[in-house]
Amino acid sequence: MTTTTNTVKLTKSDYKSFLQQGISYQQYKQNMAEDLALNEDLKTKEYIHLNQRRMVRVEKTYTPSLEIIQQLKKLTHKTYWLVVTEHWCGDASQNLPVFNALAELSDGKIELKLVYRDRNDELMNAYLTNGTRSIPKLVQLDKHFNVTGIWGPRPTVAQKLVKELKANPATAATYGNELHAWYAKNKNQELEKETAQLLYRATLFCADCLS
Repeated sequence: MTTTTNTVKLTKSDYKSFLQQGISYQQYKQNMAEDLALNEDLKTKEYIHLNQRRMVRVEKTYTPSLEIIQQLKKLTHKTYWLVVTEHWCGDASQNLPVFNALAELSDGKIELKLVYRDRNDELMNAYLTNGTRSIPKLVQLDKHFNVTGIWGPRPTVAQKLVKELKANPATAATYGNELHAWYAKNKNQELEKETAQLLYRATLFCADCLS
């Protein structure tokens, strides 16, 4: 996974507060629609509209594997997925629908909460990626708000692709096109593999031992 630099130390109380402030995936989509209608920045509106279409596509095409469904059934205690995101973020549009689908399949074991990057500097600054405020960033917590895993801002293979594209002057300006083509071709397989690693870590931690 991508290197995460922790520059701020958060407490269990901090995580609890962020979760309480967090919103559901459905509320996020509603907020996104309102943002599209009211945002005065034409470029941002374009990104939001495109991301809405991407989210709908992933919702329609993503089918969880039997392996990850079995993994979800093995979860024995409450797990939180706290995700830092924004409506204009292309990577978020590709990944959030998958996280939501898996949370819905967990029979209540996983609670997905979304928070906005630009309203939560303390949380974002605790999970920088190579010094940048890249999103989405998922922080996995147990029921006592201990961190049991971190993911983001994109699957490792995609992160490597972006790094290579940005380093090449010929592709630096248009790297987003190739990135989203990769997402379409990969069909969330890499994301599911990395999410499976998160779930494995969730099962390793004894929540009551760490309370």
